[in-house]
Amino acid sequence: MAYPHGRFRYKVEIDGLKAGGFSEVTGFDAPVDVMEYREGDMVQTPMKIPGLKKYGNITLKQGLADYMVFYEWIAEGVSGAVQRKTITITLLDEEENPAASWQVINAWPTKYTASDFNATSSEVAIETLEIAHEGMTRVS
Repeated sequence: MAYPHGRFRYKVEIDGLKAGGFSEVTGFDAPVDVMEYREGDMVQTPMKIPGLKKYGNITLKQGLADYMVFYEWIAEGVSGAVQRKTITITLLDEEENPAASWQVINAWPTKYTASDFNATSSEVAIETLEIAHEGMTRVS
């Protein structure tokens, strides 16, 4: 009997390089718009046909450290041409072996958010990077 994998063990690579540790990766969705079409002689129910394919933005969150790759990536796009990259997100099994992988194609940062700061809090500072992309493929 095969057991489902937990969602808490994963790794993220950008252009094949380890991109640091992440506390959260969200936004995996790929909806297809539904277009309805009805001709005059159709009695009640219109036809439903596929429309535009869309990909939601992916959000990456990690503890704020000396690692500046995300900030530098979005800063390059703000001051010049946007640099598109391939992001691979891999779910790991109990022995840290790949269980499933998704490639995110032509990804580029659309929003960077630094952590809020609060002197009375005992939480880790988190930075967030929102990624737009042009496609997502499950490769394993």
